[in-house]
Amino acid sequence: MIVDSLKIFITVIQKHGFSKAAETLHLSQPAVSLQIQNLEQELGMKLIHRSAKQVEPTQAGQILYDRAIEILDLYEDAKQRIHLLQNKVTGSLKIGASYTIGEYILPGILAQFSFQYPQVDIDVMINNTEDVVHCVKSSEFDLGLVEGEVNSKDLAIEPFQKDEMVFISAPTHPLAFQTVVQMKDLHDLVWIFRENGSGTRAYNDRVIEQNQIRVKKSYVFSSSQGVKEAVAAGLGIGFLSKAVVERELEAGTLVRLKVREVPFLRDFSIILRKDPYLTKATQIFIQNITGKPIEMSKLKQEK
Repeated sequence: MIVDSLKIFITVIQKHGFSKAAETLHLSQPAVSLQIQNLEQELGMKLIHRSAKQVEPTQAGQILYDRAIEILDLYEDAKQRIHLLQNKVTGSLKIGASYTIGEYILPGILAQFSFQYPQVDIDVMINNTEDVVHCVKSSEFDLGLVEGEVNSKDLAIEPFQKDEMVFISAPTHPLAFQTVVQMKDLHDLVWIFRENGSGTRAYNDRVIEQNQIRVKKSYVFSSSQGVKEAVAAGLGIGFLSKAVVERELEAGTLVRLKVREVPFLRDFSIILRKDPYLTKATQIFIQNITGKPIEMSKLKQEK
């Protein structure tokens, strides 16, 4: 079926390789190569530049890639309309999620959604905010769930939940014994940060800059788990989502530093391409987590 060939072709381009596409699609590499060869024979043009490092679309391949996405969107629309005649919500849903949401918030959301709509196939990719934004823009994900600030005229951003950030330390850290910690007490300490590109890191940097906190030294980890382990080991203090550290706070392996009375809050947000094709499954998922239908007017691309 031509739809299957187009799906394979799109995946090869998005993954920049045949082996990665085969792994993603649970196919053998020869099967993927054969589908691409069949497309090239049918169209009479070379579609992909192959090299030792990666593959890139030719000019003809880029044209097919752009149109293939539109074709698959129309095919999904037809499937959805047919299934709606049977009062079914089916199809696929590709979600990109930043680490905090993907590891600590999304599993509970998906458990409830999957119970209500078991015929929807869901694929989740967890990465930092910067990479999720890139993949939503390139149509690799139907939507993204991020905790960082996103500023892009190509995307619609819809907050769906508030997240509280908390300062943490090991139980043996000197600040752990203080009833109240002032911002000035955070000067000249060792900090444990997430990597650049992370929404959590961006919020860390903003709070430090706004309060002019002097950082003595810092260590960088590419996951919240790494930050937690480093803080618990006494390497330094951290600043993470409360949702990320709740279990450790209850167990006593980490301590929340009581810094001022006003909570540090940020938004968890849905990001979508403007002028997208939204399947019924995507629309219902958004409605489930925001509590309201998506306003399609917000998704119109400015001319």
